[in-house]
Amino acid sequence: MKLLLLDADHCLGRALIDESASRSDVELIVERSRQCSSSQLGSWAPDAVIFPPLLCPASVDYAEMVEHVDQVEAIMTACHAQAVPLVWFVSDQIFDAGSDMPIEESVLPSPRDEGLQRLLETGNRLRSRLAEHFIVRIGPLMALEGRNAWLAQMLEAMVDGRPLRAAEDEIVCPTPVQAVARAVIGMLAQQFSGANAWGAYHLAGVEPVSLYTFHGVVRHQLEMQLERRHINLIPGEIQPLHHHHDQPLRRVLNCRQMLETFGVHQKPWRLALDAMLEQWCQMRFDEEKRP
Repeated sequence: MKLLLLDADHCLGRALIDESASRSDVELIVERSRQCSSSQLGSWAPDAVIFPPLLCPASVDYAEMVEHVDQVEAIMTACHAQAVPLVWFVSDQIFDAGSDMPIEESVLPSPRDEGLQRLLETGNRLRSRLAEHFIVRIGPLMALEGRNAWLAQMLEAMVDGRPLRAAEDEIVCPTPVQAVARAVIGMLAQQFSGANAWGAYHLAGVEPVSLYTFHGVVRHQLEMQLERRHINLIPGEIQPLHHHHDQPLRRVLNCRQMLETFGVHQKPWRLALDAMLEQWCQMRFDEEKRP
């Protein structure tokens, strides 16, 4: 299975590179750019193209959003011309109104934000123009390396003693980036073995949590790691924010279709967090002590 990865410096790109390196059934063509011409795509002849997400699209400048969707639509045009499937990841923030119930794959987003509407329009064009596609909606990605490595940025701020602010009334499903990489490669392997199940899927963690509580758990686990290493350091405090005064905003993705179609089981994010913190502290503190 030959896959073309665009935007390889993205945290999901880095995870896909690591995952592919451990498998003998994947040949990964790695491109740091987010662009690929139709002729270049024809020359490489991949089985699919993977385009990582724009993380936190609700908070980026409109110009950045336009640049992202323009690049997605350009690669979509190239994929259409060369009959190559496209895998595009989209942040759960596309559901900007949230939902009291877990959001099913069949629910089409209807964002109020103008930038997110552009994201939705691109998704609609992808559905209509390219029959062979995956649109994978994901929760906030927990990552230690690569661009937009949310967890690493959080940990660096904490060990620097900087306070962090996080919404107490915004419920999400954090998702380890390595689990996403493993799942999408498994999806594609099954698809090219006859699954015949293109379309939109949800891939997020299974333990909903407020952003404030998640930050608090990370801080507590970091304190335990520091104590174990006899490091006298007090992490920065977590300050609660309140954005939604009537009721909490819940963006909880129901990943049932992913499970039923491809057998992808998501584990609670707390299980991955322990290992990720251990890895980060080894790189940040243990290696600094070596001569």
